[in-house]
Formats: sequence, structure tokens, C-alpha cells
Amino acid sequence: MGYLSVRVLVLVFALELCAAVANAALVEEQPLVLTYHKGPLLSTKIIDVHVIWYGNFSPIQRSIVADYLQSLAAKLQGKDKQPSVSTWWKTTEKYKSGASNVAALSIARLGKQKMDDSYSLGKLLKRTDIAALVESAVKSRALPPPASHTNGIYLVLTSDDVAVERFCVSSCGYHDHTLRSRLPYAWVGNAVSQCPGQCAWPFHQPLYGPQTPPLLPPNADVGIDGMIINIATVLAGAVTNPFNTGYFQGDAAAPLEAVSACAGMYGKGAYPGFPGEVLVDRTTGASYNAHGVNGRQFLLPAMWDPSTKSCNTLV
Repeated sequence: MGYLSVRVLVLVFALELCAAVANAALVEEQPLVLTYHKGPLLSTKIIDVHVIWYGNFSPIQRSIVADYLQSLAAKLQGKDKQPSVSTWWKTTEKYKSGASNVAALSIARLGKQKMDDSYSLGKLLKRTDIAALVESAVKSRALPPPASHTNGIYLVLTSDDVAVERFCVSSCGYHDHTLRSRLPYAWVGNAVSQCPGQCAWPFHQPLYGPQTPPLLPPNADVGIDGMIINIATVLAGAVTNPFNTGYFQGDAAAPLEAVSACAGMYGKGAYPGFPGEVLVDRTTGASYNAHGVNGRQFLLPAMWDPSTKSCNTLV
């Protein structure tokens, strides 16, 4: 094949590619829709988030997570304290239940806490072990059962030396409910020593894709700041889809939910591999997009907004 023939083929290919791109541009992008499946939500009552600390967490690490959970309902005063964690959480109020006479609330707060630093079930846990930890804590009254006027979520957090079934393979955290008592619970692990590129991005270089410099974590702890992102994800999912009959898209066994439907988006202009334009602390250089109690800063993911049918970021 001669040089001219090659050039002709290249030109034809380029024209066909341009035509394909032009046609794709004419196709209107379909809005992301999470369908309501008529089941109960947890946002109809005040939500107590009870925490089980499984493994070795320092007091500073526990205080970071506790401050985040306390920030969910905190009303911070002053423009310099906005946007806030509670502003982000308030989006869950827009997820309406089937009961027309029941108003949605956006009040979630830190409940009771239980320490398990003796690794009572070992350092290699199955998912059934996570549920067993919750049931045992409630049965022993180490953590309270849900009250008539509140809903409860039991949050199991595992330290970086604990391996959990399917952790890093297909999950950075998940939520579910116990089979017998239907207690909503969630689990998130510290991925700093196991898979930070997968479960602590954008505070660590990603496992795949462009190796752009990671962001500095706002609380100077890659593992815990990564956990905050995943805690935010599973709590929003647990509130808006607690029993796989709430808001989600796709297969109920692997649903896209309030935050997981907006993965990787933290600020304006986000695209795969780029978290978007976020705020940067002038003193530390750390990246964040939300203010919390006790002067804390956090980086929170986008959440799907039912009123706009789009993923909204705080900045």
C-alpha cells in the first residue's frame, strides 16, 4: 500500500471519527435517576449512629470520626463555616417516603460507642461477622436498641490491620440489615495499609489511571480521612435505602445509591481521575469542601439530589 493510500485511509478514518463525535454530541445525556421502590426510609425520625470500634484506633482517630458524626446535625454560624457537613447531609431530607403524612428529617447524631480493641472475632472477618458484632452489642446492651422515637444505624469501623471479606476487592464499605431483628448497620475499614489507592483516593494515588498527585487530607490522616468519605457514602445509602426497597438504580444486590451513584465527585468540574475544584486550607495546604464542629474540615463526596436529578457537590 502506497503512502498516498495510507494518507487517504487515515483521512477517511478521521472524518468518520469526527462524524461519530458530532453525532454523540447531538444525543442528549439522560439524567441520572434513583427510583423509589416504595419501602421505608430512616429519615422519618432522628437517627442515632452507634459506633463499634473494632481493632486499634488512636484517640485522635476516634475524635476525627466522632466530630464528623456530630457535625451531621450541627448548625455552624458564620460565612467562614460554610459549606458545612450539615448542609451536605440536609440533601437526605429531599428523599421522600411513601407516607405522605410523614415529613423527612435531616437529623443524624452520634450515639453510643463500643470499643473492641481485643479483636474479639480475630483479624480476618467475614461479612456475617460484622452483623454478629452488631447483634452481640445490642443483645448485651453495650449499644442500645432503636427507641420508638428514633431510628438507629450501627456503624462498625475496623482498623488498618483487620481484613474483611471483599474489602479492597469490590468494596470500601457497605450497609445492610440484620436478618432476625432488621437492625440497619454499616461497615467501613481503614484502607491505609491494604488498598489506599482504591479506598482512600483522592488522598492517595489511584490504583489505576492517571497518577496525579494526591490531595493532602484535611485531618492529616490518609486512612481516617478516606474512611470519612466512605462513612458518608454508606450512611447516606443506609438512610435512603435501608432495606433495599428505598432509592436506588440498578440491581438491588449491587445498587447505585445516594452517594455511590456519584462516585469520584468532590467539586466543580470533576471527571474520572480528577476530584474537582475543592477548597484548600491556606495554612496546611489540605483539601476539603465542608466545615464541621471543633474547627474540623472534611472532604465529602457528591450526593444525588432528587429535586434536580443530578449529583451535587458542596463546592
